[in-house]
Amino acid sequence: MIHRFHKFRIFHVLLSSVKNFLLCGCIGWCWEILVTALSRFADKNFDRKLIGETSLWMFPIYGMGFLFLPLARLLKHQKFWLRGLVYTILIFTTEYITGIWLTRRNLCPWNYSHARWNVHGVIRLDYAPGWFLLGLLYENMLKKRK
Repeated sequence: MIHRFHKFRIFHVLLSSVKNFLLCGCIGWCWEILVTALSRFADKNFDRKLIGETSLWMFPIYGMGFLFLPLARLLKHQKFWLRGLVYTILIFTTEYITGIWLTRRNLCPWNYSHARWNVHGVIRLDYAPGWFLLGLLYENMLKKRK
């Protein structure tokens, strides 16, 4: 009887993780499309077409946000700014590692070399407020699903 319960629990955790991975991937894609469209509107003579873009490579990168759930549980009693700061650091770290990995394979869909606050062309420190908000959005969406 106990053995069957453990199998069910493992299946439930796996299924929940897959669902959260897919949710975070979709949220990230939507976030990126929104941000790229708005930045083009602001930067390129008010481009009213509002064309945003992303890459298939970004889905699994954003999908890794599902790993925030255990961290969110640990940080649940901390102030929002501390939680957001932790998420920002984790997102920057993930973006840096995946950006370097993809760049070495000539697959990286982004290049921030032109930006003033770039680090090795794969992260932009001026994106910190956006990552802060995205981290808190992930936390909020994942907590609602538990």
